[in-house]
Amino acid sequence: MDDETVERVRAVVVAIPPGETASYGEVAARAGLRSPRLVGRILAMDGHDIPWHRVLRADGSCAPHIAVEQSARPRAEGVLLVDGRLPR
Repeated sequence: MDDETVERVRAVVVAIPPGETASYGEVAARAGLRSPRLVGRILAMDGHDIPWHRVLRADGSCAPHIAVEQSARPRAEGVLLVDGRLPR
């Protein structure tokens, strides 16, 4: 993937305000990408210095391998997950 794509995804994620979340698909759409999986890949490789925790799965759940940290960070921003998901 090229640097421009990475920077577009990073910019979209940085623009998510504290206390709010977006899905991988929403981030992909805002960045002009077709694949939410590409967003996940970019965040895994180059997202440690941005609010990656504000990006959740389409069903509002956290990624299983980072669920503990991913649910704790939004909680600190006032986003309460119910049974590991954003309440609908």
